[in-house]
Amino acid sequence: MQNLQLSIQIEDPFVSLVDKDWLGKVVETTLIADGVGELVDIGLVIASDETVQNLNRSYRGVDASTDVLAFALSQPSSDEVEHFAMPPDKILHLGEVIVSYRQAERQAEEQHHPIERELALLVVHGVLHLLGYDHGKPEAEQSMRAMEAEILNSIEKG
Repeated sequence: MQNLQLSIQIEDPFVSLVDKDWLGKVVETTLIADGVGELVDIGLVIASDETVQNLNRSYRGVDASTDVLAFALSQPSSDEVEHFAMPPDKILHLGEVIVSYRQAERQAEEQHHPIERELALLVVHGVLHLLGYDHGKPEAEQSMRAMEAEILNSIEKG
C-alpha cells in the first residue's frame, strides 16, 4: 500500500521472533478493509509486558500490563472537518499501537492457536481503534469484532 507510512519497533528479545514485513501486511490489510485511501502514518511497537505496563500506568492510570494499547491522535469530528486544516505534509497521522508480545503468547496458548494469529488479532484490534472503532457498547463491539474476523480471515487466506 503506497498510502502507508509505517514505523515498526520491536523490542529485544522479540526482534528475531516477529517478521516486520508480515506486520506491515497486517496493518495494510486492516486499512484496506476499512477503505482508507488517504496517506496515513502509524507507529507499531512490539514490546515487553513491562513497557506496556508502564505506558498503561502513565496514560490510563492502570498499573497492569495488557495485550494491546492504541494511542490515537485526535481526529476531527464530522462537523469539524470543514474547519480542519490538513497537516502540511498531507499525511493523516493516526497514532501508535503497542502490543505486549508476552501477553500475546499467553493468549495464543489459552486459545490454542499460533502466536502469529494472536499478534495479528491484536495489531488489527489496535489499528481499528486508531480508525475510530470502539467496543464500549454492545452494538459497537459486535461491529468491531465482525471487522476483526473479516480481516483475520483475509490475512489467513492471504
